Amino acid sequence: MPANPVMQKAALLDLEPDVHGLISKKTAQLDGVAVTEVTFGVGAKWSNDLKEYAATDLCELPHVALVTGGTLAVRMLDGAYEEFSAGDVMMLPPQHDAWSVGDTACTFIEFSVGNDYYAA
Repeated sequence: MPANPVMQKAALLDLEPDVHGLISKKTAQLDGVAVTEVTFGVGAKWSNDLKEYAATDLCELPHVALVTGGTLAVRMLDGAYEEFSAGDVMMLPPQHDAWSVGDTACTFIEFSVGNDYYAA
């Protein structure tokens, strides 16, 4: 830990979104961690909106996030299925597909360290 740690602040509202189809994200970089607001619009699905850009069959990134609105459905490579709704905290390993459920966009705040293949 640095001898004199410094507080850091970023405003997600001030950032331009990075948009891929019906999925958008805004990322604030802090020392050692990225904080990203991800929105899966109504009808958004990773395999439809980001698969070609990522150049992988499934999402290969792990995710730790707090769902702040709507519902996100996730199916893992092994067939495991779960839905995450507002107020849920989720930790997803790599090799999954995800999509918004119903007629409301799903928004979540993700905390990550490392490279992101769809970063702006």
